[in-house]
Amino acid sequence: MTVNNSLIPNKKKQTITTFLTGDAVKNKINQMVGGKDGQRFITSIISAVSTNPALAECDHSTILSSAMLGESLKLSPSPQLGQYYMVPFKDRKNNRVVATFVLGYKGYLQLAIRSGYYKKINVLAIKEGELQNFDPLEEVITATIIEDDDLREAAPTIGYYAMFEYQNGFRKAMYWSKKKMIAHADKYSPAFSKDPVKARDSKYNKVSFADFEGGKVKGGDMWLYSSFWYKDFDNMALKTMLRQLISRWGIMSIELQSAFERDETLLHEDGTFEYIENAEEPEQVGEVIDVKPNQQPEEHTGSDASIENSFFDNEQA
Repeated sequence: MTVNNSLIPNKKKQTITTFLTGDAVKNKINQMVGGKDGQRFITSIISAVSTNPALAECDHSTILSSAMLGESLKLSPSPQLGQYYMVPFKDRKNNRVVATFVLGYKGYLQLAIRSGYYKKINVLAIKEGELQNFDPLEEVITATIIEDDDLREAAPTIGYYAMFEYQNGFRKAMYWSKKKMIAHADKYSPAFSKDPVKARDSKYNKVSFADFEGGKVKGGDMWLYSSFWYKDFDNMALKTMLRQLISRWGIMSIELQSAFERDETLLHEDGTFEYIENAEEPEQVGEVIDVKPNQQPEEHTGSDASIENSFFDNEQA
């Protein structure tokens, strides 16, 4: 006898809203954040999950842990601000999807400025026709920046420049060509390749990065290019420049050290963290990234007001 599956009750996955409004989680957030900041915090998580539906598939405790770290650093998860991201990864080892904490390049800038050590700090994509010279001995760049923002945005990127100056006058600067940055991504990101990839099954073949940028990818094959080095190469490059510059020569506040240590990690409820090698930074995550075992590398229903009211019913400030 055939059983009609429609007669079998489906156990619906708990939504992030239901998870966050549970007593245990409410108490935890109240202890860590509390008051009006708690109201803002819960809204920011709901907003982040609404913007990126793939987050709704994550173990909710990992979303909360990532958001808690961002809150402790006083950074926003808003994709529009680009300070940090909660990135979904498929954890095959434990048969679940988890949210990892990934710091954006604007988060690095924010934490560095906030430290008070830096008089100036900047990172910039250099466009075709702008660079005249970069002297690696004197660390001096000569460039004429395109003034029209629209024209500059449309111009091809040829390299990346980053610099800082301490309050005491000490200064460091570096420039990488885009060719060097592509080689860096090719070396350190397993999901990225500058050359064509030939797989045993032809449906997994990938074109070279040059062909990818040239639009020579079929629409149905875009899922093969989920690495954020493909999705937003320039933002990944700007983050890499800041990491290289600050980690080699910069002074790091306690907050900045904590962000460096926990960037691209899976945070556990006991406070420990697990490094996810080669995690990819999105501008807006749209897909779950598949991480194999031992690889190192929700729905938003109702208004925000109703969510906040439910969360903070009978709350003591």
